Amino acid sequence: MQTVTNHTMVNRFRVTFYFTISLFICTLSRSLAQTSLTPATPWGTWLIGTLVLPGGEKKWGGFAEVQARSNGVFNQYFYNELKGGISYDIDKNFSVMVAGGRYATYDYQALSDGPLTIEKRLWEQFTINQYLSRLKFEHRYRIEQRWFDNRDGTTPYRNRIRYRLNMFVPLNNHTVTAKTAFLSMYDEIFLNPIGPTFERNRIYAGIGYQFDQQLILQVGWVNQTNYNPATFESGVYTPQSATGKNNLVVGLIYRLKRKSASERLPTQPD
Repeated sequence: MQTVTNHTMVNRFRVTFYFTISLFICTLSRSLAQTSLTPATPWGTWLIGTLVLPGGEKKWGGFAEVQARSNGVFNQYFYNELKGGISYDIDKNFSVMVAGGRYATYDYQALSDGPLTIEKRLWEQFTINQYLSRLKFEHRYRIEQRWFDNRDGTTPYRNRIRYRLNMFVPLNNHTVTAKTAFLSMYDEIFLNPIGPTFERNRIYAGIGYQFDQQLILQVGWVNQTNYNPATFESGVYTPQSATGKNNLVVGLIYRLKRKSASERLPTQPD
């Protein structure tokens, strides 16, 4: 009886593994095809600093993050994020989070004029982690509530749904732990409940190094592509258009010390 049960578990594991790999490859291929069709623009820069309190024996944790973006490589600063949240680890594979933040966008040629837009955001998140021997996967589901305060006096409100599939591959260890180099790749889709449904796609590939149980550095490339809906005005049909931008990403994560026996993925909260 035990042999039959183990055989069934192995088969389920294989099905889950192959389904996850297939989904990741299909999503990545689709994203790369879309990215190649977007107009070429100069590279930008994302600088990310994150302080993490991992869930411990009582399972409660949290994070705080600051982020700055520039229109060029380390110049033409135009955007910042300040955010934080609390998390709860249901177990090793499942966690939930509630978080919020402030997002400010500027005209990099006129920073002294103040923000063009200030967004205040609240979100609820559910994360599933899969530890498949050398490969590690994160499935992240997020629902966002977004309040805008624009310079022209308008104050729109929007909702958004996000899904991110993130894969980690440790290079010199079987787990992502101290003194581990690793690869990280993800694709994230952004959906608008009231349309146009497919609003944005973000694809990332990078390399990281976990120095010890606390400090993690990641450097990589991210392409963010926004999709504008098709329109039909005055008898003229304009098809859907996409505008994308490549960015250099430098991220530093610092974990506060806390007892934890389980492996933790070096995931970016953004």
